Amino acid sequence: MKKLLIVESPGKIKTISKFLGKDFTVLSTMGHIKDLPANKLGVTMEPNITLDYVVLDKKDKVIADIKKEAKKADEILLAADPDREGEIIAWHVAQELASVVKDSSKIRRITFNEITKPAIEAALEKQTTINENLVGAQQARRILDRLVGYQVSPVLWRKLSKGLSAGRVQSVTLRLICDREDAIRIFKPEESWSIDGLFAVKKGKILATLTHINKKKAALTKEADARKIVKEIEAGSYAISSIKDSTRLKNPLAPFVTSTLQQSAYNQLGFSVDKTMQIAQKLYEGVTIDDPKAPVALITYMRTDSTRISDTALKDTRAFIKKAYGDTYLPAKAQVYAKKAGQDAHEAVRPIDVELSPEKIGHYLEPAAAKLYALIWKRFVACQMKPAEYAQRQVTIDSAGFTFKANGSTLMFEGFLKIYQEPEEETEDKTMLPAGIEEAMALELQTVTPKQHFTQPPARFTQASLVKELEKEGIGRPSTYATILKTIQARSYTELDEKKRFVPTELGFAVTKMLTENLPDIMDIKFTATMEENLDKVAGGTLERDKLLNDFYGPFSKALATFGGDTVKRPVETTDIECPSCKQAKLIMRFGKAGPFLGCPRYPECKFTSNFTRLEDGTMQIVEQQEPQLLDEKCPKCGKPLRNMVGRYGPFIACSGYPECKYIHQKKASFPCPKSGGDVIARSWKGKVFWGCSDYPKCNFSIAGDIEDKPCPKCKNPYLLKKVTKTATTLQCPNKECGYTE
Repeated sequence: MKKLLIVESPGKIKTISKFLGKDFTVLSTMGHIKDLPANKLGVTMEPNITLDYVVLDKKDKVIADIKKEAKKADEILLAADPDREGEIIAWHVAQELASVVKDSSKIRRITFNEITKPAIEAALEKQTTINENLVGAQQARRILDRLVGYQVSPVLWRKLSKGLSAGRVQSVTLRLICDREDAIRIFKPEESWSIDGLFAVKKGKILATLTHINKKKAALTKEADARKIVKEIEAGSYAISSIKDSTRLKNPLAPFVTSTLQQSAYNQLGFSVDKTMQIAQKLYEGVTIDDPKAPVALITYMRTDSTRISDTALKDTRAFIKKAYGDTYLPAKAQVYAKKAGQDAHEAVRPIDVELSPEKIGHYLEPAAAKLYALIWKRFVACQMKPAEYAQRQVTIDSAGFTFKANGSTLMFEGFLKIYQEPEEETEDKTMLPAGIEEAMALELQTVTPKQHFTQPPARFTQASLVKELEKEGIGRPSTYATILKTIQARSYTELDEKKRFVPTELGFAVTKMLTENLPDIMDIKFTATMEENLDKVAGGTLERDKLLNDFYGPFSKALATFGGDTVKRPVETTDIECPSCKQAKLIMRFGKAGPFLGCPRYPECKFTSNFTRLEDGTMQIVEQQEPQLLDEKCPKCGKPLRNMVGRYGPFIACSGYPECKYIHQKKASFPCPKSGGDVIARSWKGKVFWGCSDYPKCNFSIAGDIEDKPCPKCKNPYLLKKVTKTATTLQCPNKECGYTE
């Protein structure tokens, strides 16, 4: 009996094939095989909702191969990933197979959360049909994203700048970043003062903080008041009024879900969200341990909102803890973590085999993969260990009218901290107060130290803190976060500061302002979060796909019509800077092909323009324009001196006689174009160098990146690829068969 099993990723084929018999053929769709067309909306909303699916580029052969094997198969199993995207892939495959498989009952759906033999065998025993509710939820999300992206983006092109994009989740994410920057700009620091006293006892010293003055909470806001209190404190005599001892338990954190994995990998390993998901995908699909023909899957499915753990995994983990660490670290019963809102289709992110500790297999993995696996393994094992136990002591010190308090803490039992700690746990106060102190014991005041404090503005978002905020607000899904964070940078809506925190650009602010004013619903955080909840309802079968879409589209289409009309003008920000040229108007900020600039609103009567910088408080400042630097070299066309210039795509050399002479100097390679025989010249795009034929667009020959203009010493290729980093310059032959590197 011939069986065909179809998976989503080619990386799973080897791992799954080793568990199946000779009757099975395993093929991959290599991701989606069909989608909405790229060059048009592909969605009709009225009178009925229809989707115009097309076969994706280069997927015709994939579909043909699947159909060929399906014709010979007695049983066809659709084993795409166990989520909404996987369900739509299975649905599309079933659609394509309908033309060659007349008996639809031969086509079945299976899902598994981990790529192990028991999980695959259990999935084969529990065959089902395609979940139409999940398909509907994926389609609803895709349609919503398409309506916003394809219908709002062209309006931004017309009214702001070409090449911009809007997105149902992307734009709200950008708003969070812009709102945070606004909060930073308007923030006014508030002053406060604290006072510490250092007290001596027989066997040590106690550092305590002033908490109350005349039984009222100490709230000092001025230096003069703090200095006055210091003098009064120095005149007093002090004794211990109370000692309170207690025990504090610190429980382990829940096992990873997608979002918490992304956050911890960023904070502890420095991995971007995108890098984390790429590495996790490989750990899930399988890596080579001993036999290259039999990869081993190391973790469960990495796209999940659930902290659920299977009974088998709990049993195995508890047995491992008992064996590796002893009964002292094993709680009486397994830890169960509360279910979070969202999808609960599969388990938490955990190691498949807890016996495969990081020490056992770390050397088989790439360094980054070894680090991520260790993080996942430690967090999971720790979640089933006993809490850490701290002994805490609070000492209260009193004098006439002044109360000081000191807190001490020491770790009595490490519990789960034996194998896993978050960064904040590693820096937790573990100071123990001196032994032998008693209530009513007199103390000697040695020093009194006043300290000035200022409230701090809210911090800019890092990738980790932005993911945390998106999750808290219910915006998007963790599986989409990596794409969102990449998009808002690729569109030049945000930049990263020196601490790798998101800073909105002028363009990002302008887009956010336009969308918030004209399409308030799609920019509303609560509205976006409610939409995510409704998509979950569609997936759960409690809300119809078309009702969700129609309820959204009615108000959205009306707001969009107004936004796209003539009443909404291109955004202009007026400054307080008087035009230096005509002195008759305040400069305004506009957007041009090269980005934002300041200009006179009296254009074309006054043609003043200037670059600018924005100060920390949000105000703008003109950047004084420097005269182009003249060079000793003459223009080959008119004889005037050449000069250094800076344009939209970076520095270049041109004739100083512009606009009469439009000569631009181009760096030319010593070898001709291998296609047309023309010159190979250096070009730049967004500050990056590449080389291309001077006959473009007739000839499309190009070389990505920079080159070393010398032949390869091994194969005589006329040039070498050049890559420069902070530590080294690497030259490499582009001929893969040659492989020369220096």
